[in-house]
Formats: sequence, structure tokens, C-alpha cells
Amino acid sequence: MEQRAPSGRGAAWYRQRRTLVAGGVLLLVGGLSAGALVADDRPASKTSQGSPTAPTTDAAVKAPSTPPAKICGNSEALAGSAQAPRGAVVVSTAQNLQNLTVQYPAGTTFWLAPGKHRLPDDEFVQVIPKDGNRYLGAPGAILDGANRNRYAFTGSAKDVVISHLTIQNFGKAQGNNDEGVVNHDSASGWTVEANTVQRNAGAGVMIGSRNVIRGNCLRDNGQYGFNAYNPQRVASITIQGNEITGNDTDDWEKVRPGCGCTGGGKFWAVSGAVVRGNWIHDNRGAGMWADTNNTAFSIEGNYISNNYAEGVIYEISYNASIRGNTFVRNGIGKGPTNVGFPTPALYISESGADKRVPGMFSQTFEVSGNVFTDNWAGVILWENADRFAGSAANTSSGSSTLVNPSVINDQTCNATSIKNQPYLSDCRWKTQNVRVHDNVFTLDPDNLGAKCASRAGCGYNGIFSNWGTFPEWSPYKARTVEDAITFHQANRFFSNTYSGPWNFMVHEQGNAVNWAAWQGAPYGQDQDSVIKVNGER
Repeated sequence: MEQRAPSGRGAAWYRQRRTLVAGGVLLLVGGLSAGALVADDRPASKTSQGSPTAPTTDAAVKAPSTPPAKICGNSEALAGSAQAPRGAVVVSTAQNLQNLTVQYPAGTTFWLAPGKHRLPDDEFVQVIPKDGNRYLGAPGAILDGANRNRYAFTGSAKDVVISHLTIQNFGKAQGNNDEGVVNHDSASGWTVEANTVQRNAGAGVMIGSRNVIRGNCLRDNGQYGFNAYNPQRVASITIQGNEITGNDTDDWEKVRPGCGCTGGGKFWAVSGAVVRGNWIHDNRGAGMWADTNNTAFSIEGNYISNNYAEGVIYEISYNASIRGNTFVRNGIGKGPTNVGFPTPALYISESGADKRVPGMFSQTFEVSGNVFTDNWAGVILWENADRFAGSAANTSSGSSTLVNPSVINDQTCNATSIKNQPYLSDCRWKTQNVRVHDNVFTLDPDNLGAKCASRAGCGYNGIFSNWGTFPEWSPYKARTVEDAITFHQANRFFSNTYSGPWNFMVHEQGNAVNWAAWQGAPYGQDQDSVIKVNGER
């Protein structure tokens, strides 16, 4: 039986930060510690342990019937003021924006006049803001890297605002790998609002703590529309009302097979995120991917459609609420090629709720009120039996779980210790306490093409693992994890509505069952749900 596991990248690849030279200034590029936390213009809440969480609301969220953020090409949504704000420095297309930034003090507002603005012809010339600087674009203001400047805005300044600009053509094709063009160094407190960030190498935007990314068009960038990462973790971010489309134009999965480094957007080790009201569509790879030790995520009210691979991946992470989203036609590109493993709209991989990890949603991991229409597959809950801290099969190299960090790490999870508690339990990321309920799953195979068939993994929901085999000293061999994820980790599907010829993969990878077997003993899933086939229940 073919075994397929997630392909998330190890932490080490993010640590290869670069030294930049700009305007004669040497910049040692690194991370910032997370500061005070805000998201969506409201104070972030804190748990009793004082850890950051994402703000949320108890109000019902209805899955959108149409895309909520039609931003790209929308001049009304993107256009800035035709007049410079009082006290702003007016920047003509003939002036050097970086030189002006050096000349003026922190907190200066720069208003870029209409037309195409360029930086000097040097690979490492970029704009390095000071704390509190604001860069505002007039209608038609473009900052163009001409594929000769690598980055647009860099450095460690806090509370910078970038708005109403078109930022394009920074970096060369297949360049800037794992780097970003706007907020290259993931500085804290940035607001990136109502911009078009397009046709750049790497990620269009890097996200640091307390960043708000709102109302932007992030399209046709070489690797990602956005990438949230900082070596000291990223905390309390908001990604709201953006259109994120056509990213990974450089097709990095082909350049570096199995890199797990592509899509509309990526999160790595983020504590507290609100992802709300975005239109995430037609990206090569996954629409959005939370990979490795993320926690306290609220993903709600998004329209996620036509992404080549999964719509959303939540991988070796914790504590999320995924509700009121619409998933349409995701995975139709990857699905037919991923034989043996259904490619779902929503892929929960070694992730669940854990009370020991600070943050909201620590009791149950909620997947509710979503609408799934004609995706290659629906919701898959998965664990790789061979992937755990200390195992060579842990593709997030050097990373360990968050549940007992004073004891558990990549070194202590070894062949000697792992047979004993707490290592036996805590060295694993677990898909646990996941509740998939009150969702609508609709499938019409005629809308997915001739390749959509049960034997090809089309039209599945599931809870399963693989037969454990590796490494030799693993205590999780054979059906240990298959039994755990299926019967002992409180994962439940209930109160869902299905329409179409759905099947289910359960317990062991490749074990496909029908509706009656899925509901019946020993699995007992979706017992109070309904399924309509050919219009009949």
C-alpha cells in the first residue's frame, strides 16, 4: 500500500536569513520578539497563562455565497487619496524614496504621486522605513522593482503603514525563495492595506507580530501571496478582506519536489490569527497552509475556490476554529495525481485541540457551518504514524510539540526515552478533539470531470492513519496510531448534511467504506447526519 504523508518543510530552511546592503548600510536580517498584541483593530485577549490569543466573536458566521473580497482590479477599493495629506512629504517619480526616508525623521508620512516610482539600479537597494512611517499612494502610484531590486520594504521598524500602492516586479523569476518583498524582515505592528502586490519573486508580503493585512490584492507572486514567519514566533495577526490569487507562479513544488513551500499563503509558528472574509482562489498549490506549531486560529467567512491542491491545510498545529467558510472546487488539479490519498478541501494533519497549549479553542477544534461544493474531497483528519519529534520522518526538522516544552524536545524524544511517559504521549502531534459538524457537503461528479471516481480518491471524508513502520525504535508501529486517531482521540463527525455519492476512508489509509459502514460499528461517525443520493435521503 502506498503511504503518503504531508510534505511540510523543516524549520531550518526558514533560518537562512540574508544580510542586506542598502544605501551603504549593513543590515543583519533577523527576527523580532513579539510585542503587544492587537488584531482587527481590537485588543487581543489573553488566557490565564498570559499567552496571546486571537480575538473572535460568538456570533454565528454564515458561509458566503459569493466571494466577499473582489479586490484585484477594483479601483474603488484600492485607490488612495488624490491629494497629499496635510504634512506629508510628496514624492515625485523622479525622487529616490529610500533617500527621502533617510532624510526625514521617524513617523513621517510619504505620499507617492501618480506614476511609476523606481529605486536605483542595485539588487540590494530597498526602502528601509523608520518607526511609524507611512507610505501612501495616490491613484495610479506604482513602486516597481523592474526585476532588478530584490525587495521593496525591509528592516525592523515598528508600526509602519503601507497603503494604496501597486508594488510589483521585485526580484527575479525563481528568486527570493522563502523571502518576502513587503516587510521582508517580518517587523511588528505593520499595516498593509488596500495595495496591489503582484508579480514579485518569493512572497508578496511577510507578516510579523501585530500585523494587519487588509483589503489587498495579492496576486501572481512567485511563491506566496503572504508568508507569516519570525524566528521568535509571530503573534496576533489579522488577514482580512483580501483577494489572494494566482500565486506560486514559479511552481516551487516542481523546482524543489516535496518542499511544501507554495500556495496562496503560509503560516509558521504563529500564535493568534484571524483570517476572515478573504477570497483565496486559483493559487498553484494549497490556498492557505498553517504548517508547524501554530495555535489559536480563527478562520471564518472566507471563500476558498479553485486552488490546485487543498483549500486549507492545518498541519502539526493546535487549537483552531474553522467556521462559516465556503470551499468550492479545490484539489481538482492535485487530486487525480495523488493516488491513494484523497486530496481534500480541508486537510487537518496531526492537529487538534489541546488544553496544555495556551490560546483560544483549546477544548475542541471546531469545523462547523462550512459549505463544501464539488471539491475533490471534503475534510480529511490524518496522522502519520511515523512522524513525531525525534523521528527522521518529522519533516519539520528540529521542531517539537508545544504541549510540554520544558521536558519534550527534538533531543529528548529519542530511542531510550520514548517508550516511557511523558515522552510516549507528548512527543507526538495528535489529531484530537476535532468536531466536524453542521457542515454541508455537496458533490456532483459530473462537475469534476471523468477522473473523479471513488478509486481515485474523489468524494471522500475521512479519519485515518497509516500502518506504523519507522523508525526501528518507534513505539507507534503497526495499528497503534490508526486505533488512536479513530477510536481514542475524540474525533467526531456529526450533524452534517451530504448530497451526492460520498465515501469515507477510516482507520487505515486505503480502507474505503460506504455510508452505512461509516455510521455503523465500530466507527460510529455521522450517526445523526443525513445523506441524499439522487435527491433522496
